[in-house]
Amino acid sequence: MYAVISPEEIKLPAGSVVKLPGTWQEYQTLCLSRGDGSIPRIKYRSGEVLLMSPLPKHGRDASLIADIIKVLLDWTGREYDSFTPVTMGLPEQSAIEPDYCFYINHWQAVSGKERIDWRKDPPPDLVLEIDVTSYSDILDYLPYRVPEVWLFRQQQLLIYQLQGDEYQVKSQSQYFPEVNLADVVARCLEIAYQRNTSAAIRDLKHQLAVF
Repeated sequence: MYAVISPEEIKLPAGSVVKLPGTWQEYQTLCLSRGDGSIPRIKYRSGEVLLMSPLPKHGRDASLIADIIKVLLDWTGREYDSFTPVTMGLPEQSAIEPDYCFYINHWQAVSGKERIDWRKDPPPDLVLEIDVTSYSDILDYLPYRVPEVWLFRQQQLLIYQLQGDEYQVKSQSQYFPEVNLADVVARCLEIAYQRNTSAAIRDLKHQLAVF
């Protein structure tokens, strides 16, 4: 399959990434061309537009790790809101589409809102991004000052936390400091790929019950 990118139509082979020079207005035109769907993913940064058509593995891993986060949040008794798909945008500056956004400490600030103003409302407390095609860049989240970003790349979970004006890799999440997330994610992935996602989540719930 060949790629087609125009104001009238967008078609990308699965797993492909395309980078083009472009303005904010051209980014918006491509989003309109895509319509109400979420594929391909489109982001804007520093005068360029990037498009990515995810592989099935991308969606499977995103769904599983998001489920892990939800189970851990329930286990800790925390209230939260989560969103997917979602576009985070700062006009003329940046636009990104993370796999999942979680509001944990600030869920009340967005409760009941149909739209989030990324210039005024607080950013998500936690963002999940799956990178199968080298499309993701942690620096994309700096303009929004997201406190913590989980980037899953090459079967490894990288936990980035905002420290001043930069992101630093940490071994633990500030939201689940008592949990070895690398082991949890690795175990869940192994079970999910050997059997299915529901088996992995049931196993995680069992492990937490005896933690």
